[in-house]
Amino acid sequence: MAISSYVTELKQKHANLSQQLERSQRIPSIDSLDLKTLKLKKLKIKEEIIRLSD
Repeated sequence: MAISSYVTELKQKHANLSQQLERSQRIPSIDSLDLKTLKLKKLKIKEEIIRLSD
């Protein structure tokens, strides 16, 4: 897989996680650990995008 297509895939995953986080934060009963896990996944993907883009 070419790096550019992999970065595109990562950007899509990042966007999906952003949407999932927004939805989850609207749910009062959401576990804070679940939110933290989603945020950590999103951050790792963002770091990978930055690393590959440099």
